[in-house]
Amino acid sequence: MLHRPALQTELALALGRSRAVVLAGPRQSGKTTLARSVLPADSPHYFDLENPLDAARLDEPMATLAPLQGLVVIDEVQRRPGLFPALRVLLDRSNAPGQFLLLGSASPALLRQAGESLLGRVETIEVTGFDLQEAAIGGTFGGRFGGTPDGTLDGSFDAQAAARLWLRGGFPRAFLAASDDDSLAWCRQAIASHVELDLPQFGIHIAALSMLRFWRMLAHSHGNIWSAADPARSLGVSEPTVRKYLDVLTQTMMVRQLQPWQANLAKRQVKAPKIYLRDSGLLHALLGLATLPQLLSHPRSGASWEGFALEQVLRLARPDEAYFWATHQGAELDLLLLKGSQRIGVEFKRADAPQVSKSMRIAAQDLQLDRLYVVYPGDKRFALATGIEAVPLWGMLPV
Repeated sequence: MLHRPALQTELALALGRSRAVVLAGPRQSGKTTLARSVLPADSPHYFDLENPLDAARLDEPMATLAPLQGLVVIDEVQRRPGLFPALRVLLDRSNAPGQFLLLGSASPALLRQAGESLLGRVETIEVTGFDLQEAAIGGTFGGRFGGTPDGTLDGSFDAQAAARLWLRGGFPRAFLAASDDDSLAWCRQAIASHVELDLPQFGIHIAALSMLRFWRMLAHSHGNIWSAADPARSLGVSEPTVRKYLDVLTQTMMVRQLQPWQANLAKRQVKAPKIYLRDSGLLHALLGLATLPQLLSHPRSGASWEGFALEQVLRLARPDEAYFWATHQGAELDLLLLKGSQRIGVEFKRADAPQVSKSMRIAAQDLQLDRLYVVYPGDKRFALATGIEAVPLWGMLPV
């Protein structure tokens, strides 16, 4: 198991300032492992609601939780929606002794219950699969994110691990599998389990076959601007129904809807979101891609790399807000990051020698970008033009 020092630090800081912290993320993303790094599973203060004995201990939540001192962990908290009102009462009591770490599989129910009952009372940390820092650098940095001050690699970056992360995705069991075939098998099982078991448990009653067909359609549209018309026609359902399917996969952190930025321009701008499958391993399982050569030769290879790189940049740069931008005249920007007063543009190019395009210049001017970075799978960072720089994927964006 890889160390996750950034997440551990984030959790420690959150526990240092908040009475309650929620770890939210898909199943098998590492939430339980992270929680057990701060409280052993055999502690009497650890409640796993998938364990009938632990669940029974919380049949009377106020009586059980109110006397507990120190950290209390409740795993799979979304299984007991009735816990949230009790937790709200405990958190509002200034003299209550306990502190709570709540683990929940990302679901509409968890988001709704936490939002309604614990609004302003908890700090939420998103836990997804391994990222580039964890998988290819092991959580340590040399020079400038694995590089020397002049922007070249210093040997601390593991390019093979980065390629494996792209192919297999970041779910720990997929990334750490003994072989690519084992990883693919795990991803396929995870997809089936999410559709057949998780969604019904979350109170989402959609025919498993329809959701699986829709998910496969999304895989072939990965990186494209969303339109409900074609999926609705193919599935024989209404466009509002298809939008519901999309929202479900978004709320369970399987899909990212990247919203468009609407600049105050005299141009017709795209208003629909772009759609990305958040984990590249699940994307490749839906596309039937088992090996890196298969991935590299596939027609959706470029779109896959764009989505993978986009997720890495969002996790490493941690912007306040993120959008894409496009006009009906053809100008576009893959990613617009807002952090403080800065506007940073990002283009993704799976090319050995990226070049400045007309679209980049239009975006830089129309959006008044402070900087524009062209992220590519190379090993050096270099200037392309004034205010535009080519940056390897391993390069941390200075936003």
